[in-house]
Amino acid sequence: MLASGCAGRPKNVLLPVADTVPSSSRVDMLVATTRGRSSVPGEMFTGERGLTPAFADITVSIPPKNARKAGEVAWPKRLPANPATDFATLKADEMTVDAAKKWLTTSVRKSPDRSVLVFIHGFNNRFEDSVYRFAQIVEDSGVHSAPVLVTWPSRGSLLAYGYDRESTNYTRNALENLFQYLARDAEVKEVSIIAHSMGNWLTLESLRQMAIRNGRLPAKFKNVMLAAPDVDVDVFRSQIADMGKQHPQFTLFVSRDDRALAVSRRVWGDVPRLGSIDPEQPPYKQELEANKIAVIDLTKVKAGDDLHHSKFAESPQIVQLIGARISDGQTLTDNRVGLGDQILAATTGTAAAAGNAAGLILAAPVAAVDQNTRDNYADQIVTLRGAKGGGKRTARVDCGAKTSPTKRCD
Repeated sequence: MLASGCAGRPKNVLLPVADTVPSSSRVDMLVATTRGRSSVPGEMFTGERGLTPAFADITVSIPPKNARKAGEVAWPKRLPANPATDFATLKADEMTVDAAKKWLTTSVRKSPDRSVLVFIHGFNNRFEDSVYRFAQIVEDSGVHSAPVLVTWPSRGSLLAYGYDRESTNYTRNALENLFQYLARDAEVKEVSIIAHSMGNWLTLESLRQMAIRNGRLPAKFKNVMLAAPDVDVDVFRSQIADMGKQHPQFTLFVSRDDRALAVSRRVWGDVPRLGSIDPEQPPYKQELEANKIAVIDLTKVKAGDDLHHSKFAESPQIVQLIGARISDGQTLTDNRVGLGDQILAATTGTAAAAGNAAGLILAAPVAAVDQNTRDNYADQIVTLRGAKGGGKRTARVDCGAKTSPTKRCD
């Protein structure tokens, strides 16, 4: 029996089950990770650091559209998962490096434009969280690229911010090596990257290293989407300069009322975080224009949790733009033209049916209230949310304005 409250969903969901629902969708992804292996059945990898990178081939079954809302991860209510109503793992096999290369070649050849989509998650993510969220991203965005999930050692704890940050540094070389391989692989014609929160630091540092080592970034690296980046603006300025004039089309998603990034700003010496700048104010406007960085300002979007950090994940219009950008090569439209009908008008093709994106971002940094992180850290969430008011703690978990503390936080 599941307990009531926010600690309801089971963990260790990566034990494969039978594929019993032909009408379900399937997402087969390549996973590259610097996490340590787990001895717990169904966990696969832990939040600790592995000595060498590891690879896995994971297939996730996604229930029919009438069984879940677009943009949501339908976590199993109990194990084993029911593919008719839940996200369910159909395959979870570790791979050698050679097997991973073979998987990539086969998958890229199935892509209409021989493209790869790389996702780098944010702070406070368990391995299974990133796997199921990325499966949802691929399904709801409608992209047809070969999906590659990069997951780094996060302990899945709100108190482990420092450890997680150092884990991104620990993973820089491994991610650069992956980027270098994609650059050399003649089968791969285009690479798109989506990073969220702390994952942006890892992404930008790896691209910077690659540019310095090679003299420039490869032309096939077309799009880098920076969602709520937890990155010092001064450091970002330096990173972009180090990449040189030939760099991907960067698209920056910002929100000035992002409370999680406000906490991060205080942690890092009151230097603005890139994901919460006002792109219309100097010097940012001039610098963004000079570097041809597109901006989507989500400040006025009323979506996501009450920390205003997951707006990007909750907006169906934005995920449609993401799908358009990756699948059709369109330019993302600055939301100053207005979200809603005007944004929808800017999307065409497969993106028009992309649906919601609650999960395009895998994890919220610093003070997330995503259901998969509430289980064991309720009081720490409240502490971080109340930091501005003096850090007063309460015993109650606020799972959102419309959710009672006695109900599940789904």
